Amino acid sequence: PAKKKDIRDYNDADMARLLEQWEKDDDIEEGDLPEHKRPPQPIDFSKIDPGKPESILKLTKKGKTLMMFVTVSGNPTEKETEEITSLWQGGLFNANYDVQRFIVGSNRAIFMLRDGGYAWEIKDFLINQDRCADVTLEGQVYPGKGAEESDKVKNKTKPEKAKKKKDADKKSNSVKEDNRATKQREDL
Repeated sequence: PAKKKDIRDYNDADMARLLEQWEKDDDIEEGDLPEHKRPPQPIDFSKIDPGKPESILKLTKKGKTLMMFVTVSGNPTEKETEEITSLWQGGLFNANYDVQRFIVGSNRAIFMLRDGGYAWEIKDFLINQDRCADVTLEGQVYPGKGAEESDKVKNKTKPEKAKKKKDADKKSNSVKEDNRATKQREDL
């Protein structure tokens, strides 16, 4: 049996235990749970268009936090990037899109969305802005209105990934030629 202790004598550990006891029997609503503990929403497969892979992504990202990278065209300072992306955020706010913005470089910003199902609508808004060079969403780079003509390749993937894959293929081919430990390795 636990001793009865005067409430005025409780320390932080006692208060934490008391809070745990109170919350133990509480029913927490599903919307109050953190995102990683919520059960996933069921996907309605009748809404998926097999010709558009974006429709699958829209449905799977619905209700989940999503981030997209936005690049401002030209050679803006960090303050100019702040002002331009602030205008874009204001336009999205006026259209009832909950978007948070974080500046990560002199010409780049992250737009964080509470509901990833709206990401492609927001991407369409952003790429139609005059100073938007590109938007990166789920590994896909979408050129914007402000992109240079050489960069306007529709929906290109990140070039770093393709380069890394080619380098890995070259390395694996050189290893496949002779994998014996007794043979001397040539100096590179």
